[in-house]
Amino acid sequence: MAKEKFETKLESAKKILETLMNPEITLEESVKAYEKGMNELSDAQKMLEDAQIKINEIKSN
Repeated sequence: MAKEKFETKLESAKKILETLMNPEITLEESVKAYEKGMNELSDAQKMLEDAQIKINEIKSN
């Protein structure tokens, strides 16, 4: 799996949120979308944490 950009993860999560806001979505679709959205946000959080570690390393040099 190619490493995606942070911005791509956020955009994906935004689209999933829009899907979840659709009143015609089924419960099964909602659960799948929610799970995917949470995974996207988790990946984005990990990217932020990695960036913070790199910044701290740069500052300490």
